[in-house]
Amino acid sequence: MAEQHFLRKGGLLSGAVKHLGPDHREQLTVEAISTEAVTTSEIEGEILDRESVQSSVRRELGLQTNKKRPKPAEQGIAKMTVNLYRSFAAPLSNEMLFAWHRLIMQGNHVRDLGRYRRDPTPMQVVSGAIYDPEVHFEAPPSTEVPWEMQQFIKWFNRTAPDGKKPLPALTRAGIAHLYFVSIHPFEDGNGRMARAVAEKALAQGLGEPTLTALAATILLRRKAYYASLAVANKRNEVTAWLSWFAEITLEAQTRTIAQVDFLIDKTLLMDNLRGQLNPRQEKALLRMLKEGPEGFKGGLSAGNYLTITGTSPATATRDLADMVELGALIRDGERRHARYYVALRPVKKQAGFKARV
Repeated sequence: MAEQHFLRKGGLLSGAVKHLGPDHREQLTVEAISTEAVTTSEIEGEILDRESVQSSVRRELGLQTNKKRPKPAEQGIAKMTVNLYRSFAAPLSNEMLFAWHRLIMQGNHVRDLGRYRRDPTPMQVVSGAIYDPEVHFEAPPSTEVPWEMQQFIKWFNRTAPDGKKPLPALTRAGIAHLYFVSIHPFEDGNGRMARAVAEKALAQGLGEPTLTALAATILLRRKAYYASLAVANKRNEVTAWLSWFAEITLEAQTRTIAQVDFLIDKTLLMDNLRGQLNPRQEKALLRMLKEGPEGFKGGLSAGNYLTITGTSPATATRDLADMVELGALIRDGERRHARYYVALRPVKKQAGFKARV
């Protein structure tokens, strides 16, 4: 059932994207790739500059960007995610994984950069005091990694949609993620690499780049993500992990579809309001729209409007009332408790309607 939902949602997302104009399709692609780049790093505790990553993504896609030089970490993850987007259909290989690892770990001090780990020290996930550690997981020794990865790559390509033993997309992506982190082939960056491999499997299952907010959704469920992986690494039974992974992937698709719907609604709203807003109102509305489908947290207050526009309280009151009457905003509450939300699906203004503030 989950596999059917995944394919159906994938079709819905693909159809929705086709309804976007070239500019908004470009915007969605850049935002989706940038968000995955930033959030897959944040899952591992590495906080990147979003604007720098987005600028790097635009540069890699051959789009216009600012000339600010990004830091190595932002540039590396941007290059890797764009490469994943463009080469999703290509077979997996050692060379591809090594190239991704060099990009993901760009700017980090890693001994075995762009190659499988060679340190003979056991690769363990531990917790607790140094004098009494609890080992949650131990990966195969480094001497076995090349062979293990050879088997993994063979399995991955053999189970692709055009392979000899194809597997359903969600099942294959979930197993690939778990299989990869169980081998833990690199000194560092294995989580980011595993999520990239899983996204490659999902894209191959749909036959096109997914633009699915997988890492962004996992970040929201990070504690459960690590807990599910820890349990799956301790036993051969992986059904619980696959169920969790399927649920997260479907949620990620829903988030991406919401983003596409948001871009469509935003376009309709701005078209309906063209020439009717003053510069202050337009600035405030664009600032609210910048927050995406989730919206301006807590709604826009008169105080927020003052901060954004730098206008007077009296002017802010008039501006906000006018925006409600025009159908740009919806008001909730009265007087100083009033909060304003973007009317993304505007309706025709009723005759004689007068907004109160």
